[in-house]
Amino acid sequence: MEAIELPKLENDQKSYAGIPEAVFVDDVEQFMKDSGNEDSVDKVLKNFDEQHSKYRYMELNMTARKRRLRQQIPDLTKSLEMIKILRAQTEDQETQFLLSEQVFVKTNMPPTKTVGLWLGANVMLEYPLDEAEELLLQNKKSAEINLLCLEHDQDFLRDQITTTEVNMARVHNYDVKKRQAKKASGEDKS
Repeated sequence: MEAIELPKLENDQKSYAGIPEAVFVDDVEQFMKDSGNEDSVDKVLKNFDEQHSKYRYMELNMTARKRRLRQQIPDLTKSLEMIKILRAQTEDQETQFLLSEQVFVKTNMPPTKTVGLWLGANVMLEYPLDEAEELLLQNKKSAEINLLCLEHDQDFLRDQITTTEVNMARVHNYDVKKRQAKKASGEDKS
């Protein structure tokens, strides 16, 4: 099996899907001053929470796409195997077709030079075996590349989710320390 190569990313691009990068907040106090929300921790936490929700939504979509691709690749492989069987067939062959769930019918299938492929949206086209094989190989390679890109993006997305969660925790801890300092200084003045 040949190795599949991922498409190249641009110099400043870190994900194939264009996922925005979360910036790590190293100095929380300076970040709060720079954001103009020094006294409004709730507003900063709300922004981080929105960003976190968007990342989680992207993650759900990626997981669903990944699941579909993982189902599609074996189906394409089976179709390619069937084309090889059809190509090697020289005489009528007895086979069974699935009519409905657990209901099969026996039939004799003559040798063929064409095959019908489902394209989607209830559309099926008849292709010569060579063209069908070429189309299926192209679709399989595309699905494998898309799966690898999704896995790369999912790893990148997990890092962004973690960074956002750490930022939220750091801002929250900053707020707790600030409140404790105010409380302690207020108690000292009494």
